[in-house]
Amino acid sequence: MTPDQVKPDRDAPIGIFDSGFGGLTVLRAVVDQLPEEDIIYLGDTARAPYGEKTIAEVREYALECLDHLVDLGVKALVIACNSASSAVLRDARERYSVPVIDVILPAARRTVGATRTGQVGVICTEATATSRSYDDAFIAAPQIHLKTQACPRFVEFVEDGITGGPELLGVAREYLAPLQAADIDTLILGCTHYPLLTGPLSYLLGDSVTLVSSADECAKATYARLTALDLLHTPRAANGHRRQQGRRRFLTTGNPERFEGIGRRLIGDLVADVEQFS
Repeated sequence: MTPDQVKPDRDAPIGIFDSGFGGLTVLRAVVDQLPEEDIIYLGDTARAPYGEKTIAEVREYALECLDHLVDLGVKALVIACNSASSAVLRDARERYSVPVIDVILPAARRTVGATRTGQVGVICTEATATSRSYDDAFIAAPQIHLKTQACPRFVEFVEDGITGGPELLGVAREYLAPLQAADIDTLILGCTHYPLLTGPLSYLLGDSVTLVSSADECAKATYARLTALDLLHTPRAANGHRRQQGRRRFLTTGNPERFEGIGRRLIGDLVADVEQFS
């Protein structure tokens, strides 16, 4: 937000956008850190997954959804999708008068402090891998040697409710083998679906590899940005009673019933009353 821009209403909601369901891990982390904040979540499930689309397609779809959130009066935009962050972050920060938080840069900053050897892996979608966004994020940290591995099937497993078992472990072993051969000591979960696979990933990699969740780091960055800009929700409502929990609104371009079913499977009863957006 530049000095000549009008300050957003601190009691307006936070807008969270994702191509589908992975961003719900960001929403859950934001709720944990900012429970009093109102949130509008928009998942573009009708056109997901973004990870298989061209950067131009992702840019077009993401900006359309972000425009809608801004029209709804949000005070900040959280791009809770690595593929979308790769495609539109610079455009979004120039296009909107509200602060824009992404998932890539916060995870990169955390990684610089976490790695002991500089040997870092990132697992992500094909679109994020092709964009080389994480390479760009570490351009000012020449001590980081990055190994990128696209893991497209992980999204399918998560959305099918599969977060363990022999088939998933077999696929994960194949994906992780090049990273283990590179002797990484830190792994960035570069897709917001992947924090739901922390169990099998930790099992296969062992305690010597630190996992950095782009979802958790994005939530921390959201808290820090809103605090720095004095945009946190007003502590007390008009009646003088402190609100314990913010309101959450869910929109999807796909089927609302399917969204609610998968959403509840992923993060529980935080997801309810999903609305259609087209």
